[in-house]
Amino acid sequence: MDASRQTADDALKSLASDRVAGLGATEAAALLAEHGPNELTERAGRSRLAIVGEQLLNVMTFILFAAAILSGVLGDWIEAGVILAIVVLNAVLGYTQEFRAEQSMAALKRMSVPTVKVRRGGQVLEISSRDLVPGDVVLLETGNVVPADGRVLSSANLRTQEAALTGESEAVEKDGTIVFEAPKPLAERRNMVYAGTIVSYGRGEVVVTATGMSTELGKIAGLIQSVKKEKTPLQKRLDRLGKGLAIAAGVLVAVVFLLGIRTAGTREEVFEVLLTAVSLAVAAIPEAMTAVVTIALSLGAQRMLKRKALIRKLPAVETLGSVSVICSDKTGTLTQNRMTVTAIDIANRRIDLVQREGEGRLTLERVASVEAEGPRASTLDLLLVGGALCNDAILARQEKPEDARRAVGDPTEGALVLAAAEYGARKDELDQALPRVAELPFDSERKRMTTVHRMPAGDAELPEALRALWARRSESVETPGFLAVTKGAIDGLLPLCRSLWVEGALVPLDDDRRRRVMGAHDELAAQGMRVLAVAVRPLDEPPAGPDLAGIESDLILVGLFGILDPARPEVADAVARCRAAGIRPVMITGDHPLTARHIARQIGITESEEFLTGQDLDTLTENQLRDRVNGPKAVAVFARVSPEHKIRLVGSLQEQGLVVAMTGDGVNDAPALRKADIGVAMGITGTDVARDAAEMVLLDDNFATIVAAVEEGRKIYDNIRKFIKYLLSCNASEIVVMLAGPLLGMPLPLLPLQILWMNLVTDGLPALALGVEPAEENIMKRPPYTSEESIFGRGLVPFVAVMGVVMSLIALGVGLWSYRTGDPAWQTLLFTTLIFSQVVLALEVRSERSSLFHLGLFTNPLMVGAFFSTVALQVAVVYVPVLQRVFRTAPLGARDLLVVLGSGVVVVVVVEAWKLVLRRTTKA
Repeated sequence: MDASRQTADDALKSLASDRVAGLGATEAAALLAEHGPNELTERAGRSRLAIVGEQLLNVMTFILFAAAILSGVLGDWIEAGVILAIVVLNAVLGYTQEFRAEQSMAALKRMSVPTVKVRRGGQVLEISSRDLVPGDVVLLETGNVVPADGRVLSSANLRTQEAALTGESEAVEKDGTIVFEAPKPLAERRNMVYAGTIVSYGRGEVVVTATGMSTELGKIAGLIQSVKKEKTPLQKRLDRLGKGLAIAAGVLVAVVFLLGIRTAGTREEVFEVLLTAVSLAVAAIPEAMTAVVTIALSLGAQRMLKRKALIRKLPAVETLGSVSVICSDKTGTLTQNRMTVTAIDIANRRIDLVQREGEGRLTLERVASVEAEGPRASTLDLLLVGGALCNDAILARQEKPEDARRAVGDPTEGALVLAAAEYGARKDELDQALPRVAELPFDSERKRMTTVHRMPAGDAELPEALRALWARRSESVETPGFLAVTKGAIDGLLPLCRSLWVEGALVPLDDDRRRRVMGAHDELAAQGMRVLAVAVRPLDEPPAGPDLAGIESDLILVGLFGILDPARPEVADAVARCRAAGIRPVMITGDHPLTARHIARQIGITESEEFLTGQDLDTLTENQLRDRVNGPKAVAVFARVSPEHKIRLVGSLQEQGLVVAMTGDGVNDAPALRKADIGVAMGITGTDVARDAAEMVLLDDNFATIVAAVEEGRKIYDNIRKFIKYLLSCNASEIVVMLAGPLLGMPLPLLPLQILWMNLVTDGLPALALGVEPAEENIMKRPPYTSEESIFGRGLVPFVAVMGVVMSLIALGVGLWSYRTGDPAWQTLLFTTLIFSQVVLALEVRSERSSLFHLGLFTNPLMVGAFFSTVALQVAVVYVPVLQRVFRTAPLGARDLLVVLGSGVVVVVVVEAWKLVLRRTTKA
């Protein structure tokens, strides 16, 4: 049953209810048993144990457990303990983040209403909202939260604020007499009210059509719970890396053991070969990778917090760096979520309102002296004063500085009050000077309201805005009496006007001028604005009784207001930066398509006139939809869309391999926030539901903060790649040394404990220092990397192979020469040469393309400290007697130390040559 397509009486009949009596107690009890309580029900979520299990049951964790066991077998209990500590730390952090994510339903439940007024058995009762059933007749008034979906039966200026549910900025006027012939989008069903929305004005009675999970709010709750969260690009890449390393480690153990066992003559030597093979396998596994990634993400999250972006789930930090499309809601995200007068049409001239520099508000543009003084000023004064007088909104009490820019009441009327206040005409002062003595309230049939005000007694007290008007009245009237002000839609108001106020004079409203007025109206409306006209009529006596309706005639048209929820001032620059970074912005909103298109064009999301509505999306197949969301025929503005449409759009983009960020602040955005690769909610204007469904919350509601977060995410992913490139190059060099050494006639080049030590120092401080490396110069001037890109992509494998071979050849060359000359310290020299080559490599991999000499040694102080600390630790291993016995090292002479330093120089030369070729052959 679609109650919006039924008359009020038909809706009551289909629900077996009565407009006056409501439901009987017996009927209500039976329906409650059938439909259940009017509340949102939560599907069985993951238990705490299941969340812990998810943190532990993954490839990298299994590998770390294996490494810990092998380290224990080798007697290295310290390394085993460190590895297990890393596993526990990662599980605790992951559990904390995931458990918070399970709280979305709690926020939805907080939107419920404790008690409501209903008609039951012919009486008005106050009952718990949980006991509402379909067929109940509910009484609503200003300030009420709507407890369930319902069909409007009767209304008196009833308006509801539905922005959180539909994205519609403006309060929606409700009218029970309307019946729709065809299905309408949620935001256009003016004869329906919906659970969780707020009555901003008037009163009315509705018959409940849906409760609990059957309401539109309940459907959103179901969507939130049904969306399955995919792994982030980084998690997928690390899983693939982990599987590859596990296979490589198994093969390595077998190969090293088979090569070594050929020369082993005793059981002790066989055991030594086995320990060496196992040690090398442990060294090949980057135990510190999980810790480095977690620390890099945590530090990134802290930096983002300083820039007003709160990260709720750590992997989201890196996911931002892979984002290729940002799907943004309009209301409250790209716009200020505050209806504002953005244009005024008076005296044959349009005045646009401009942004005050550094402020999130609009002010009247009065740059020319002709606008500051003279007849146009009186016209502008009269329009603004009239808009504030014929108005039920009031200025907020100034308890805080921001209250000076806030009005209480209907958002559209509040916009008029604030515009007048910006100009110096405060509503409270106007009401005191020109008290209201009569009124014709707004109704949906007339589409206007009229108020009558007593004018000041003496001419001296007459506001300047009205002096010119009164001077052009009949000369027989010496003192002003009363002023009628009418405000409403131009189509209903224009036929009632006989003259026009033009530059301080009354002129007849002939056909040409009427066409000009309608042209101005159409121009404003085409930009998505709500247009209100203001007209006045001087009166000698206050109207009363039947005469009141007659005052809406012989009116003087003053001008037009264009009202819009304006774009945030910083958004246009943020959108431009997104485009420069290869990120495509898309607007997905429940608001009116003309409004959406105007804002999108204004901030640079699109230059096209084209948009698609929810009804258009319903006619598209999945293949057609893919063409419309991405590719040559792609559309950047989607309007009048439902939560289901938003999920479908996000899913279509994801199916094409795009990493999607979704921003939003309303309940209607929550399912898409959960579906997207990263959901971004507004912290100030956002609902609890949206914040709980998101991975990131913007504490300042600033769209530009997303761009800063993207930069941080890209930097973190780049740094993780640098760490992996460095680590695998080091591991490759160790593997080649261990495999090639016996083939060259040498004993095992490295002992098991030496391998583990090398693994510890290279996985330690240098790797952590790479995790905090500053961003590359071109980081926001290149397209995002595809989510399908392997972590080994963009030349990582060739680099690892080349540098692994180079460092191993240096170490083997030095070791073989020293071994054949009979130097007893040959193994120590090989060991130290390999470690020094690796720490020098850490300095070089700080940038993929830029020379180390361009970067500077001291731009990453932590890396400088890591370099000298690692060198100092190795010096201690070589020269401290106790450590010499543990690691079986011998002191090196001056000649040997020069050879070690020379190995570092060779590494610098090779990597600098690699970068030079890369800069000349590929684009940044």
